[in-house]
Amino acid sequence: MQRFGTLSFGHYGPLGGGRELTAGDSICQAIDLAQGMDDLGVNGTYFRVHHFARQQASPMPLLSAIAATTKNIEVGTGVIDMRYENPLHLAEEAAAVDLISDG
Repeated sequence: MQRFGTLSFGHYGPLGGGRELTAGDSICQAIDLAQGMDDLGVNGTYFRVHHFARQQASPMPLLSAIAATTKNIEVGTGVIDMRYENPLHLAEEAAAVDLISDG
């Protein structure tokens, strides 16, 4: 195997014992996991767009946070359904992630 990465589906919800994982918990855990994966040498982490869901509805801010706090891991998106996107806005957000990650 030459490359290894993850695709997160951003699940959250009941954890048992009455505790529920919030959208904020999900995002913070994704950042923490990406930092750990970067330390382990994982090549990439990718996130799907979950419009109309409470967790990770827009991956670009999350990808920016991961890019700003890791050194080597590649970040990206899974599928982006362009029916729900403004192409110019999406391109601007992706360009900002690219600048933050230094390519």
